[in-house]
Amino acid sequence: MSVSAIIFLVVVVGSVVYVIGVYNRLVLLRNRFKNAFAQIEVQLKRRHDLIPNLVETAKAYLAHERDTLESVISARNQAVAGLKAASGQPGDEQRMAQLGNAEGALTSAMGRLNVTMEAYPDLKASQNMQQLSEELTSTENKVAFARQAYNDAVMEYNTYKQSFPPVFFAANFGHKADAGVLEFADTAQIQAVPKVAF
Repeated sequence: MSVSAIIFLVVVVGSVVYVIGVYNRLVLLRNRFKNAFAQIEVQLKRRHDLIPNLVETAKAYLAHERDTLESVISARNQAVAGLKAASGQPGDEQRMAQLGNAEGALTSAMGRLNVTMEAYPDLKASQNMQQLSEELTSTENKVAFARQAYNDAVMEYNTYKQSFPPVFFAANFGHKADAGVLEFADTAQIQAVPKVAF
């Protein structure tokens, strides 16, 4: 075998190994952001499960505030639907935007409920309400942390996929569209720890 044939063979084998490495890294990064979304999903489901309990507890005290309670439940149901749609395709930009908007609407409705409840000292003093408030605040913190981890994983995936030379291979390996980050409608509000005051 000639020296040029050996060099050619080494270049071909090296290129194949490199392309396999690119493929494996793309798969690894895609799986990371999907796993990070799964963590968001867990926390949002917990949040969605806590809200009906909060509303039920508040109903006895807020009988004449029916519109406020109904808007919270409606926003919660839209957020549940948005989460279900996003869970089917984590990273899809349109579904992430819909989920972000639904969660933003839910946060806004919860804020209106909190303002309404300020006028009811007996409700604020309720042991059940205090416990639910604490759990909800803890869950909100976990949602913010999980969302940040997800967005970081998406950024790493998109950056690698768009970089040179992986950009030449990504589409051929089924990595055509960029993954979408999850931003809530009011990013500044969600970044601040929610104040659940009862």
